[in-house]
Amino acid sequence: MGTEIETGTKHTSKVVGTAWGLLILNTLGSAGAQTIVPLPRSLIQMVTMGSLAAAFALALMVNPRVRIRPSAYVFLLTLLLVPSLISSVDQGFGALFRCTRLALFIGTLWLLTRWWDGGPTFVRHHIRMYFAVLGSVAAGLVISPGAAMPDLYGGRLVGALWPLTPPQIGQYAAVIIGLTVLLLLGRRTDRRSAAVVIVPSLVLLALTHTRTATLGMLIGLTLAILSLILTSAAARRVFTWAVLCAAVAAVGFSSALQAWFLRGQSQENFASLTGRAKVWHALLSAPRTTTEQLFGWGLGDKSFDGLPIDNSWLAVYNEQGMTGVALVAAIIIVLGGVALLRPPSLSRACAIFLISYCAIASYTEAGLGDASPYLLHLAVAASLLAAPAEPTPLPAPEVSKPEVRQRRAPRWARTSEVT
Repeated sequence: MGTEIETGTKHTSKVVGTAWGLLILNTLGSAGAQTIVPLPRSLIQMVTMGSLAAAFALALMVNPRVRIRPSAYVFLLTLLLVPSLISSVDQGFGALFRCTRLALFIGTLWLLTRWWDGGPTFVRHHIRMYFAVLGSVAAGLVISPGAAMPDLYGGRLVGALWPLTPPQIGQYAAVIIGLTVLLLLGRRTDRRSAAVVIVPSLVLLALTHTRTATLGMLIGLTLAILSLILTSAAARRVFTWAVLCAAVAAVGFSSALQAWFLRGQSQENFASLTGRAKVWHALLSAPRTTTEQLFGWGLGDKSFDGLPIDNSWLAVYNEQGMTGVALVAAIIIVLGGVALLRPPSLSRACAIFLISYCAIASYTEAGLGDASPYLLHLAVAASLLAAPAEPTPLPAPEVSKPEVRQRRAPRWARTSEVT
């Protein structure tokens, strides 16, 4: 019996991990650089949407009775569907299709909450899948360096096998580097396995020249390690060495770091955040009705007048209005507040890293209001902050009562009188 239960648990864990990987595949997107073998966008969209349907089917298969755990994070995401639907009703098929996708995405998260127990299970799923994605990027770089670092993107690394942009690759690399470092500090992985993940991911991150991902990783790791510094000697050693290395790098390599950070841009272009500020100003200056201010213009491709918004808060304001902005802010505040109230632990440190990374990246990246990697990062944080599930008590075995045989009374005892 014990072997059967263990085998079933392993099988369920594999199915849950596969469902999580399919959710990540769905959020990779269909727009990006030119690939070595041209892939029709319709084919890419078919693969990504098919992966979401498959993820929902797998989650329902392992959770057929729809047993879910309370989650403030997924509940707030569900509320976010309300302004999305209200604003998308009159915007045509495209907006409603995105609402359906978001609903299916949230439904899959609800089904997977059954396995959110405060442990690092989903952290490992996250690292494995994104490391596989980075493996495809590295393979494209080896096969065709010119296609992987095209002039169109200023020589920055892109996906040559699957259309991925430099910010996407930088985000994936930064997240798994931070999580792997924390697992190493918590002794949940060995140094060799950590080096296999961290070293190539650092190389790919450097080749993308992604400033947001780099800053988000450094600040997020700093906050996460500080949350462990009172209870972990390893965290104190790492923090001390990190401060020393940062001081040496600031003094000895300041010019090289500045050149890498500016990416050859002028001070004016850098000050306007590579043109983002102009798009933001135009978006905020556009006239809106009261309804549009409250609920937005419906789910779209996170652009304004054909230009990418590249800011989660303004993208949510544009598509879901101030109601959406309030709900997204509530998500960050609730997750951050719960993380601060938890006692120091590895799970808390990983959650702080993911929450702070998403908060920092939200300034120059869109994605907090729709199905995206950022919502999956926050879902992992929510799984880490969930209370451990209480073990289900086994039913007590029924003890069969021995049959009480009634002895037949003697004949003289059955008479009313003794003669």
